Amino acid sequence: MPSSIDSPRQANASTSDLKALAAENAELRIRLGELEDTIGSIQRGDVDAIVVNDDIYVLESAHAATNRLRQDVLGQMDDAVFAFDTSDHVIYMNAAAERRYGVLAAEVLGRGRHEVFTEAAASVLGEMDAGAPDNGRQRVSAVHRLADGGSIEVESSVSSLKDASGSVIGTLAVMRDVSERRRADMRQGALIRLSDRFRELDETAELEFDAAEIVSEVLGASRVGFGTWDDAGEMLQVRRDWTAPGVQSLAGAVPLREYGSFVDSLKKGEVICIADVRQDVRTAMSAGVLERLGSRSFMNVPLMEQGRLVAVMFVNHAQVRQWSAEEVHLLREVAERTRAVMERARNAAALRASEQRLREANETLEARVQSRTQELQRAEDALRQAQKMEAVGQLTGGIAHDFNNLLASMSASLQVLQRKLAQGKLDGAERYIGIGRDSVRRAAALTQRLLAFARRQTLDPKPTDVNRLVAGMADLIARSVGPNVEVEVVGAASLWPTRVDPSQLENSLLNLCINARDAMQPDGGRVIIETANKWLDERAAEEHDLPVGQYVALSVTDTGSGMAPAVIERVFDPFFTTKPLGQGTGLGLSMVYGFVRQSGGQVRIYSELGRGTTMCLYLPRHVGAAQDEEDASAVAAVETGDGETILVIEDEENIRQLVAEVLQEAGYHVICRADGPSGLAALQSNVRVDLLVTDVGLPGGLNGRQVADQARVDRPELKVLFITGYAENAAVGNGLLAPGMSVMTKPFEVAELAHKVRLMTTE
Repeated sequence: MPSSIDSPRQANASTSDLKALAAENAELRIRLGELEDTIGSIQRGDVDAIVVNDDIYVLESAHAATNRLRQDVLGQMDDAVFAFDTSDHVIYMNAAAERRYGVLAAEVLGRGRHEVFTEAAASVLGEMDAGAPDNGRQRVSAVHRLADGGSIEVESSVSSLKDASGSVIGTLAVMRDVSERRRADMRQGALIRLSDRFRELDETAELEFDAAEIVSEVLGASRVGFGTWDDAGEMLQVRRDWTAPGVQSLAGAVPLREYGSFVDSLKKGEVICIADVRQDVRTAMSAGVLERLGSRSFMNVPLMEQGRLVAVMFVNHAQVRQWSAEEVHLLREVAERTRAVMERARNAAALRASEQRLREANETLEARVQSRTQELQRAEDALRQAQKMEAVGQLTGGIAHDFNNLLASMSASLQVLQRKLAQGKLDGAERYIGIGRDSVRRAAALTQRLLAFARRQTLDPKPTDVNRLVAGMADLIARSVGPNVEVEVVGAASLWPTRVDPSQLENSLLNLCINARDAMQPDGGRVIIETANKWLDERAAEEHDLPVGQYVALSVTDTGSGMAPAVIERVFDPFFTTKPLGQGTGLGLSMVYGFVRQSGGQVRIYSELGRGTTMCLYLPRHVGAAQDEEDASAVAAVETGDGETILVIEDEENIRQLVAEVLQEAGYHVICRADGPSGLAALQSNVRVDLLVTDVGLPGGLNGRQVADQARVDRPELKVLFITGYAENAAVGNGLLAPGMSVMTKPFEVAELAHKVRLMTTE
């Protein structure tokens, strides 16, 4: 009977199978347990997981509350968040990604990235958390082309996606849409470039075109332009617009009314934005014309001034387009800036044109003024000549009268003296000689007045104590003004010295005192002679027409009738006098003024009608001691020499003979020459010459100063005495003499000549 138990072989096989099945069963139980644990964790919220194609992707273990918070944060983020597996399939996207890319997560989970977007113009902005390749994080800038044909610009933060064990299972990308920011940057950059262009241009047509070109770069238009509005003809005047290739220009007069009914809105200051000319009722009737011009959509921004349309900036696009508020704002900003800069450019051009016309007018005016000035100068010259002739007439009545008297006196005394000599009678001869000499002195004084008036007298300036000079003249002044005039002298203590010609200052002071006397006739009055130290600062010096510095003031004040302003203005004019014809030459104050100005000073008059006049002389201070006065008695006799050799150069024979005779009688050896060249030849020879006495004005081409200067080349120590009847300042160094030189004015006393020669030969 068969057994119920298999054979041992069979038994062994069954045992092996059972063990395998038990092992497989145990493995399945383990896997099932893990799956149950995972599902339980997911259900409890202990882990985040994504299920794609029946596969479970565990992202990260965490506490339930933390996971829920993470889900809430991702759902509320404005940035799009994507998770991709290692095959670039979408395994997660948040709500912001759905909105930004226009798809639902349920539709694209498990699909490839390219079904959501394609990436173009990608560039790496930077590395973050650099390390191993699977741990790195990058910032990427890119343009995403969307499935619906649109595009956005994004900046992405891309990092590795890991499971609970740390294995890389994909990538996580946080994508920020920066399209609007980029557009804002472009708009801002456009305004900056516009400002830069405007600074470089001044032609208004170029300004309009550059503005249009910059707008086209930002908005991607087919045509951009700027035009001024002609309200009378309802035309937009466009000088130059920007157009894309193949697009017709609208430069010229544009009849906007023919393109739609929006013109009235423009004239009210309303911005016109038309997205589709076919659909908008304002342009539907003219849509065909607009499309042929490349304007399927357009935007017009009006510019108003005082409620009136003055200009329009327009943008045309060949496709249907919605115009954003930001684009309207950009176009308005560009339009207003363009208008402002154009106005400034036009104003600048008008100003330049005005300036050019003004320059031309000035040139014409200058020519007219020059012509008129020349005419006026000729008239003034004619008037001056007439005044000069009138003055000459006055001079004839005054100077000629005085000279005739002097000549008559000298002639009569000489004739009487000659008759007495013929009769052998010498009694009274000295009286007639004295009359002649007195006449000569008076004639010399009159000549000095003429030279001083012309400011051509040769001065012999010396450091002078004005107080001492005034004191020495007090008696003479008192006798000159007469008994009915009281003379008072007020000398300043510690008065500074001044470097002037003492004799000329004496003449000036006497002249001022005599004028003061005449102003107080017939009743007389009081004359005050006053000295003072004056320091003129910059303002005072400018008022006195003098350099800043220290001055000695000598003033003569009277209690006479005073002078009117018109008289003060002319008181220093040549030959001007208020005295009757024949009673004054008009040279007195002119002589004073000429002498003071030649001495580096100034004369000022302070006068009031009925109260008197003050004449003040300002003379430069001399730093140093005043020179002692010479004893007049020492000059009375002719001084003798010790045989020194004197070279006399004088073209007037009588004077040459008399000078030679006086010097020879005084014990000098005298050599005479009649002109400059012969005198210079003597000086350039080996002849001994201790002193050169020469006239200033000499014939032969060399004056006395030139002879002296050339002689001093070979004889640097040569002493020179100039004698002159008419003084030439240029000949004697503008009135200032070099060391070792001196001057005497003709006529002079022979004793004075001998004294001067003696002083110079013994120095």
